[in-house]
Amino acid sequence: MTDLTKALWAGAGGFVGSALRYLIGGFVQSAFPASAFPYGTMAVNITGCFVIGCLSQAIETHAVFGPAARTFAVVGVLGGYTTFSAFGNETVNLMRDGQPVAAGLNVAGHLVLALGAVWCGRVVAQAVWR
Repeated sequence: MTDLTKALWAGAGGFVGSALRYLIGGFVQSAFPASAFPYGTMAVNITGCFVIGCLSQAIETHAVFGPAARTFAVVGVLGGYTTFSAFGNETVNLMRDGQPVAAGLNVAGHLVLALGAVWCGRVVAQAVWR
């Protein structure tokens, strides 16, 4: 499968995943109209992590899905739905592979660096668009 073909499968899946994220996240959040807590985002992240766990186990142990289907489902649909599922899966894989320090660094790095990047982005945007 060529890189272009993989990109097309990922893009098609990304469309599906993004649409699902919008619909499911919005549905869950609408169940809590008076709350500012992001229940919709949490629901999407938790369900995405559950699904990637199921798919990863099935792919690794039973060779389900060919390369195109894996790209569509895992990279595309789940990537469009939530990249948090990839983060969760990669962290669990590090733990499973006997690399707890790397897993901890992955968690700490994502939390510190990603949240720091959001803060820095807001500071830069505020400075640019005063």
